Amino acid sequence: MLTEARKDELARILRPVAPPRELDNVYSQDQLRRLLGVVRSSGPHKLIIAQHFASAEELIATSAGGVPEGVTPTLDMFLSPTFRNFYGNSSTCLFPEINDCFYNDRFLELAKSYWGARYARPQMMLFNVNGPCGNTDPGHLDSPSFRGVRYENSPTWLCSVMGKSGLFRDHLIKMAQVITWFSYDPRSGFTYWPDGPRAAPKRLNPPIYNRGVLVQNEMMVHRGEANGPVEQQSPAGLDFSSVFAGDPSSGDHWIVKTGDAVIARYHTDELRFLVHWSAEVFEDFAELKKNMDHTADLTFDQVFDTLIKDVRSKGIHVETPTDPLHDPVFIRTINSAYDIGRPTSYPPEAPVSRFRTAA
Repeated sequence: MLTEARKDELARILRPVAPPRELDNVYSQDQLRRLLGVVRSSGPHKLIIAQHFASAEELIATSAGGVPEGVTPTLDMFLSPTFRNFYGNSSTCLFPEINDCFYNDRFLELAKSYWGARYARPQMMLFNVNGPCGNTDPGHLDSPSFRGVRYENSPTWLCSVMGKSGLFRDHLIKMAQVITWFSYDPRSGFTYWPDGPRAAPKRLNPPIYNRGVLVQNEMMVHRGEANGPVEQQSPAGLDFSSVFAGDPSSGDHWIVKTGDAVIARYHTDELRFLVHWSAEVFEDFAELKKNMDHTADLTFDQVFDTLIKDVRSKGIHVETPTDPLHDPVFIRTINSAYDIGRPTSYPPEAPVSRFRTAA
């Protein structure tokens, strides 16, 4: 068990370089039309949880706190009808019809100003989309990247634990995001903890249609909020193979399918649609050159050696695993050394939904 002093120490690590800045009217209606057009033309799209996590331990390592005491975690507990795909990756836009959204001069200037940096380049752009949806997420970190160990070549859980540990800050790649929501739900906003998860939260209050934040989400605990009628937030028949796509019979509707069965159907106005744009930021030319030349990259061996030594130095027994990227016992042990638990408070308007547990 971590002491309160140790929890406070780790909580101070989980703060962004600057408070998030709220943004209004982020995209034009024409850009939104084209962004949704790509969602329709490039589907179907898989669940977020099905794309990024091979075990409950991997998912829990990205969140602030685990499951209630006495509960054995399974991925089914976190099953949620939220789907994802990418507009761009590795600094490349994947769909030329949205080049102006990805190679966005305004966003690049915002990213540089947020860090007080000289250079920035777009790195990644994705969307999350769902109809009515509950939220068991107590708060999480987006996947940080480090020189040599990045979200593109590493499991999400590892990058998250590296960020929470504070051991690799000299290798952390500076990043900034413009995250935008389109939702008409009058109760669904965005909760975040800019002063660390042991301090009071703040909230982007609804409605959040075409509103967003400029932020460093890799080092700030945050969570989207539930949306839509409660009785529709978990469609019957949802499982890890379920997909989201445009309804071929209507340009204004969308469907969720499990196999050949349509288990949910939504009008565009019922969606909660998130667009996440991310840039790498470089303070000066020396930092840019170090990143491009790969002269100070981490290796997996260095990372695991550092984590294991640090955990053992705190009196925690951890075996040296043969498969450290996927060993659930190792992941659980390493994460527990840096997991300070759930945030200490939530906005009363946005409680955490219950886990999906067996009766």
